Amino acid sequence: MDMETVVKLYTTKAEKAEEEIQLLTSELEELKKFKNGITFPSDMECSPELEKLRVENMKLRYRIEILKKSLEEEESRAGKFMNSPRELILGIFRQAVTEAFPEIEDPPVPVLPSNQEKFGDYQCNSAMPIAQLLKAKGRKCSPQEVAKEIVAKLPGSKILDRVEIAGPGFINATLNREYVCCQVTKLLQNGVKPPNVGPKKRVVVDFSAPNIAKEMHVGHLRSTIIGESISRLLEFVGHEVVRLNHIGDWGTQFGMLIAHLQDKFPNFDKESPPIADLQAFYKDSKIRFDTDPEFKKKAYSCVVKLQNHEPSFITAWKMICDVSRKEFSKIYEKLDITITERGESFYQELMNEVVEELEAKGFLEEDEGRMVMFAEGQSVPLTVVKSDGGYTYDTSDLAALKHRIFQEKADWLIYVTDSGQSQHFQTIFGCGERAGWVVRSKLRIDHAGFGVVLGEDKKKFKTRSGDTIKLSDLLEEGLQRSLQKLKEKDRDKMLDDRGNTAAYLLYALTRMRSIARTANIDPEVLQNAIKETKIHLDHPKEWKLGKAILRFPEVICEILEDLCLHTLCDYLYELATTFTEFYDNCYCVEKDRQTGEVKKVNLSRLLLCEATAAVLTKGFHILGIRTVEKM
Repeated sequence: MDMETVVKLYTTKAEKAEEEIQLLTSELEELKKFKNGITFPSDMECSPELEKLRVENMKLRYRIEILKKSLEEEESRAGKFMNSPRELILGIFRQAVTEAFPEIEDPPVPVLPSNQEKFGDYQCNSAMPIAQLLKAKGRKCSPQEVAKEIVAKLPGSKILDRVEIAGPGFINATLNREYVCCQVTKLLQNGVKPPNVGPKKRVVVDFSAPNIAKEMHVGHLRSTIIGESISRLLEFVGHEVVRLNHIGDWGTQFGMLIAHLQDKFPNFDKESPPIADLQAFYKDSKIRFDTDPEFKKKAYSCVVKLQNHEPSFITAWKMICDVSRKEFSKIYEKLDITITERGESFYQELMNEVVEELEAKGFLEEDEGRMVMFAEGQSVPLTVVKSDGGYTYDTSDLAALKHRIFQEKADWLIYVTDSGQSQHFQTIFGCGERAGWVVRSKLRIDHAGFGVVLGEDKKKFKTRSGDTIKLSDLLEEGLQRSLQKLKEKDRDKMLDDRGNTAAYLLYALTRMRSIARTANIDPEVLQNAIKETKIHLDHPKEWKLGKAILRFPEVICEILEDLCLHTLCDYLYELATTFTEFYDNCYCVEKDRQTGEVKKVNLSRLLLCEATAAVLTKGFHILGIRTVEKM
C-alpha cells in the first residue's frame, strides 16, 4: 500500500468519526431542549462515548498530518531522484523473503538483470541458497518450493507486470509497461537525476599525483581521467568531493636538482633561469648525480639545507615547483580536470607528529637501522623512518591518511592509482586501522586500481627515468592524427563511428539531437509535448529502449559499489545500440518521398529520443566526453 492510499484511508476514518461526533452532539442538544425540569446526570454533555470519539478523532487527524507531511516529502524527493527499478524490485523481494522465511537471519536476495528477454527483465535467485540454509536447519524444501513460497508473499506492486517461476527455482520478474512509460515521462519532466544513495558524504579523492621536476607522462593519464570521472560521479549523486593532487614535491631528488641549478645558473635568485624544459634539466642532473661523486655529495648537502628551510634553498625549490605547475596546469586545462594540489611537502610537520605517535604507541619496530610498521595480514612493512633518520613515501602517505580523516573530516577516502600499488595501500590502510585512525564502521576507504601502463620494454613507466613519453606530446599528436584521419575520411579505431568507441557514442547523440531539427520542432513545442503527450512503448524496440533508459540509476549504484567506470561506458554503448535498433525500426518523422516535406511526426517517439539523449549527455559529463557545442 503506497503512502497516498494510506492517507486516504485515515482521512476516511477521521471523516466518519467526525460524522458520529456531530450526530451525538446533535442528540445531546435535542435532549437539552426537551428536558423540562427533568434532572440529567451532570456528565450528560460530555458522555464517555462522545469523549472517546473525540479523542480517537484527534489521534486520526494527527496521524493524517504526519502522513501528509511524509507524502509531501516523498513527492518532493521524487523530483530530486530517479528510481532504480532493480532497487525497487529488490525491496519487494526482500520483504517477501523475510515474511516467507523469518527463521533465516539476513537471507540472500540476489536480484539481477535477466540475460535473455524470455526470462523477463529481472531475476531473483534466492530459492537455491535459501533451500541450502533451510536444509542446514533440518528443514527439507526444494528450491522450487522455496520460490513458490516467496512468490506467494510478494505484495502487489505497480512496478511489475508478472512474476513467473522457471527451472529449478528462478523467479523471473517482468516490468509493468505503464510504469516504464510513466518513469520515462518523469525523466523528461524532471531531468536526469541521480538515484537516492542516502546521506551526503564528504569524499576525498586522491588522483593524478605527478612528480615535480618531471613532466606528466602517459602513465599519469589513467589516474587523472578515472579520478576526475569518479569525482564527477560522486558530485552527481550529491556527495561533497575534495579532489586532491598528492604531487611528489619533496625528497632527496630536490637536492640533486638544486645543486645542478646552482652550478648552471648561479644567479637564479636574481635572474629567472631558462629551465622550462624540466625533462632535459632533470636528466642532466641525474647523469651528474650517478657519475660525479663530488656532485652527489653536494646534492645530499642541499637536501639537508632544504629540509632545514634555508631561504635560498626554499627559493630554488619553489622555482622548480612553479615551472612544473605551469606545465601541469596546461594538461589539466586541456583535459578539463579540476583538482587541488596538496603535495608531500604539505605534510612535513605532520610527519613528525605521526612518527612520535606511532613510537609512543609501540607500533614501530627496528629493522636493520630502519623503523618499520607492520599491518595485520601484510608481510611487507612500511618503512616509516630510514636508517639516516629521514622520512619516506610511506611516512608521507600515513600523514596524509591521518590528515584526511581528522582534519578533512572525510567519510570516504578513494585512492586512484595503478594496481601495482595495491599492496602498498592495503598496508597503509591496515596500519591506519592499527593506529586507531581508520574505523571501518565510520569510514569507507577504497583503492581504485587500474592496469599498469607499460613501455616498449614491457616494464612499468618510471617517472624518474627521464625517458618516458610526455603526456602533452601524446595528447597533441592524438589531436593531429584525429584531424588528419577525418580529413582523409579514413578512420582508425579511435575514430571509428562503429563499435564501442566515444566517436560512435557521439555520432549516436548527434543523430538523436538532429531528429527534432529535421522535423522543424521548436524547443518550446517539445517542452509542451513533454507535459501533454503520453509516451507509448508498444513496439518491441520502443519497449526495449524505454527499459534501457531506466537502467541508468541502477548502473550508477553499481559503480558506487566497485568504482569501476567501464560499467558506465558499457551501459552507454548498450543504450546507443538499443537506440539505433529503435531508430531503424520505428519512424519518428515521416516525410513525403517526392518532396521531402514532413508529413507526420510521432511525438511519443520523439520524446523517447530526447530521453535517450538526456541520459547519454549525463553519462558523457561524468566520463568527461565533451560534445562539439561544449568545447
